[in-house]
Amino acid sequence: MTKTAFGLVLNEESMYDGQRHMCPAGYGADGQYEKREKDMRLRNIPGAKEAILESPYVVQEPENCRNNWENVFPEKNPLHIEVGMGKGRFLMDMARLHPDVNYIGIEMYDSVLLRAVQKREEMHEEGDDLPNLLFMRMDARELPLVFGEGEVQKIYLNFSDPWPKARHAKRRLTSREFLARYEQILEKEGTVEFKTDNRELFEFSLEEVKEQGWELLASTFDLHNQKEMMQGNVMTEYEEKFSSMGNPICKLICRQKQG
Repeated sequence: MTKTAFGLVLNEESMYDGQRHMCPAGYGADGQYEKREKDMRLRNIPGAKEAILESPYVVQEPENCRNNWENVFPEKNPLHIEVGMGKGRFLMDMARLHPDVNYIGIEMYDSVLLRAVQKREEMHEEGDDLPNLLFMRMDARELPLVFGEGEVQKIYLNFSDPWPKARHAKRRLTSREFLARYEQILEKEGTVEFKTDNRELFEFSLEEVKEQGWELLASTFDLHNQKEMMQGNVMTEYEEKFSSMGNPICKLICRQKQG
């Protein structure tokens, strides 16, 4: 694993908030999202940056792996990524369930990524290694610099920041600007899977998929009551939290137009 620790560390001024999980205070039905101030505090855990740089679970200089990701992992498997993975539980569960898939979790905040690294260290001590899972700290706008054309088979977007102000629409991970970036790295039949409990963001996302000329393969405004789409569903921490509050979970699956 250590041989895969290559390293990309972006300047704080270049960091982009596109893959934030936390949402502005009071936004959403009943204001149930965590406060932005809490997310701000998560950025400042002493020693987080150093721990990430030293971790064998974090890919350093990932741009050097472009068009060569199949050789970074022990096994040559399809590559799935999650943009804005938070503490990484979703991908850890996915990697455990699907050892025949390679996963990369992308997170921009040191202090949030540190939680995922610490969890991996705990799992290692318990003998629970996941050789098919790696992490990266990077700006999501740089995805085409890190992954080559057709190198990724699936992208997961889970409970992303809705960026409610209209002038920030292009920062939403389901905006046409980000869909255009995904087109540069997904294989032709590759898919994007998006989950949220924010209906306004979901409706925006449905429109962006249409405007970008993508194909909507499946969608629902109430995932947990949609038997077919719930098959194989792995819940994130936010999904468990919001669904327990009675918030319907929305999900869509889309891909580029074929032919």
